[in-house]
Amino acid sequence: MKRYELESFLKSFFIFFILLEILLAINFWNEYRVKKVEIEEKIHVEMKLCAYTIQCDGLQTDFVDKDKDKEENILYKSGDFYSYFQVPTVDKYLMKVSYPRTKYLQRVNRLGKMIEYKFMLYSLFAALVSLLFAIYALTPLRKALYLNEEFVKDILHDFNTPISSMKINLSLFRREIGENQKIQRLENNIESILALQNNLQAFLKDIPTQTEDFALDALLDNRIGYFMTLYPDITYQSEIQEVTLKCNKDAFTRILDNLLSNAGKYNKAHGRVLITMNDTVLSIADTGKGIKHPQKIFRRYYKEQDRGIGIGLHIVQKLCIELGIGIKVESNLQKGTTIFLDIVSLVETA
Repeated sequence: MKRYELESFLKSFFIFFILLEILLAINFWNEYRVKKVEIEEKIHVEMKLCAYTIQCDGLQTDFVDKDKDKEENILYKSGDFYSYFQVPTVDKYLMKVSYPRTKYLQRVNRLGKMIEYKFMLYSLFAALVSLLFAIYALTPLRKALYLNEEFVKDILHDFNTPISSMKINLSLFRREIGENQKIQRLENNIESILALQNNLQAFLKDIPTQTEDFALDALLDNRIGYFMTLYPDITYQSEIQEVTLKCNKDAFTRILDNLLSNAGKYNKAHGRVLITMNDTVLSIADTGKGIKHPQKIFRRYYKEQDRGIGIGLHIVQKLCIELGIGIKVESNLQKGTTIFLDIVSLVETA
């Protein structure tokens, strides 16, 4: 199950489960209150039976003077429970029947435990129902996502043939006429299409697990050379010394390409991109337009410009998570943006 599928599943489960739990809590709280009143009514009935049948197990009896403050057949709840009853043939006295509050509290506690047990039992059933509901709700979504991914995969596969043909023909054409700036531009455009294709492939599947050692400075020089031809008015500068990384090189290249591409694409005219490294933190700073909402840029399909489809930085975050890279963004409008990559887990120590 992919991350966004798991997120959808958990949200469906917990929303439905919480709603059921609220309904159960209201129902059992109401039942607890009703049963508690029933206990009091039973105690009062026991007192009446005691007064008329003299069967007073668990009750205490006494005779008190009759006066206007002592109402008959009413359950008093201050301290112990008690009630007053008229004594046949005797007008001056009332029979006081008492029920110890400790026994009442014991009965209430037993009721509470019984209600709690029923609540837990019904909660387990609610969890099962919520689980089935979440699975049922997720099934059509998974089918739709599967069909969408298969469609995109088929398109990406179909791209391979014309792109390969274009690359071969451009190579043959270069052999015939030699180096040419227009041919170089065409090759750069093809590389851009391939980069988009790789982004979509990274979006659809997890990255490969194989790792290798490679020089970060050499990789940066290679990618900077590529982007300088795409953005000739932007100055790319790297101040990285010799650093060796160990991870999936294709995935790390994908991260760099997305960040260096954005730094050039959204930069100002004759702007600058500076790549530096402080300890194990790699930073890519540009002098571009800046970002209005830096906290949103890793969301899928979020974008602040008309260009692009809004998945580049989402893919960057996904790959960073897979490679164990910490990523942070700082941006100021009209001043520029800096991306920080903490690659401490990738740096090969001597």
